[in-house]
Amino acid sequence: MQKLVLEFLAQLQDNNTREWFHSNKKQYDTAKQEVESFVNAVIPEIAKFDESVRFVEARDCMFRIFRDVRFAKDKSPYKTNFGSWITHAGRKSSGPGYYIHLQPGMSFLSAGVYMPEPDQLKKIRKEIYYNVAEFKAILHDKKLRKYCDGLQEVEKVKTAPKDFPKDFPDMELLKHKHYILNYPIRDEMAESDHFHDLVIMAFKHMQPFNAFLKRALED
Repeated sequence: MQKLVLEFLAQLQDNNTREWFHSNKKQYDTAKQEVESFVNAVIPEIAKFDESVRFVEARDCMFRIFRDVRFAKDKSPYKTNFGSWITHAGRKSSGPGYYIHLQPGMSFLSAGVYMPEPDQLKKIRKEIYYNVAEFKAILHDKKLRKYCDGLQEVEKVKTAPKDFPKDFPDMELLKHKHYILNYPIRDEMAESDHFHDLVIMAFKHMQPFNAFLKRALED
């Protein structure tokens, strides 16, 4: 990933106005094309271990940089990141996928399901409940642990979810509202010539987690 992507985003963060953006539109177009080319190069590699993404393209996966500020207190018109959600249906899918987030000082890679619908969340919890040993084995895999320490603690319910026994020994695994693995990326890693290989290797070890979630949602 070229350094120019993070440099542009850092400048945008300091100058988040329509006037500045329009004056630097060529720089944005160059950065966006760099990210799009990168994602297009990554997708076929992911497809080697997760064929569900083999027909998707970067333009289907990348989120728009324009913010919806209609109901937001922060009226900054632009996001200060490039985000790409790689799934069989691109960014519109609510199923398990692979996410690349590029932002100065805050880049990361993720896999899993974010903000699942209530019926999806219940299916995932049921799959974990009936196959908890398998799920824990996936989370504790030594190769995966090189990239993340388990489920991201984004949001959890305080008590046992409805329809699940309160004495379930691994209840904490069922309390999550999102099922996400997260791998923080330092700027120098994102700018490295090895970033492509790093992304592929991280996602390859996250794939069994996504496969478990996919099975849960398909059953």
